[in-house]
Amino acid sequence: MPQVTLLTHTPAPERTIAAAARLCYSPASIADLLDNLSDEKASGFVGMLAEIGHESPIEHASFTFGIEGVSRSLLAQITRHRIASYSVQSQRYVREDAFAFVTPPQIAQNPEAQALFDEAMRSAQDYYDRIAALLKADHTARLAAAGVPEQDAVRQAEKLAIEDARFVLPNACDTKLVVTMNARSLLNFFSHRCCNRAQWEIREVADRMLALVSEVAPTLFAKAGPPCVRGGCTEGKMSCGRPEEVRARIARLKEEAQG
Repeated sequence: MPQVTLLTHTPAPERTIAAAARLCYSPASIADLLDNLSDEKASGFVGMLAEIGHESPIEHASFTFGIEGVSRSLLAQITRHRIASYSVQSQRYVREDAFAFVTPPQIAQNPEAQALFDEAMRSAQDYYDRIAALLKADHTARLAAAGVPEQDAVRQAEKLAIEDARFVLPNACDTKLVVTMNARSLLNFFSHRCCNRAQWEIREVADRMLALVSEVAPTLFAKAGPPCVRGGCTEGKMSCGRPEEVRARIARLKEEAQG
């Protein structure tokens, strides 16, 4: 099950955004931007920006998340959101001993499919270990022959071996990452990934991320979520056909986040 943590964020994100936007609409000096800018006034300013569609000031607030218990399949999807920064646990440098993996719910509900899936995971681990051992022996011998001290040769050989052995690891393999997005990118992310049509794993991660940021910046993310939260569905014939269900889910997670 995915675990999502809000590690850090821009202090007072809504005040920061309001201060930046204030500069656009008033003759205030930089030194005066935060003067008399209460949380209430900042909230009103952020709401106004949303109403008029002025999105660039919200890029001044950023949020950093720790995400774990997710698959490499999710990693391939989330990194398609390019206005972001990612740090991912490397399979080149971290050996996958008895790797954890993510089981899709539909597989877990079918005993026969679950058995086959588990067998595939065990097989992948076995091939990974065997290939890594063979490659490590080759690299160690080559490095030793080149005059590299034994301990250094073994250490270098390990890294060289696992960076190639990882090619047999499955998309289900567990990974961990740290992600930073600004608020504008997050709104785009939530628009796509909180949708019912998003794949179940990234939708669950997106929902948790939305709940966390709604707690610290409720006005900023008041209308966040898929397009049907703000109006009609934009998916056309690909629509899930359940907009009320989606609106209720998003409203519930925001209410729970804000207590």
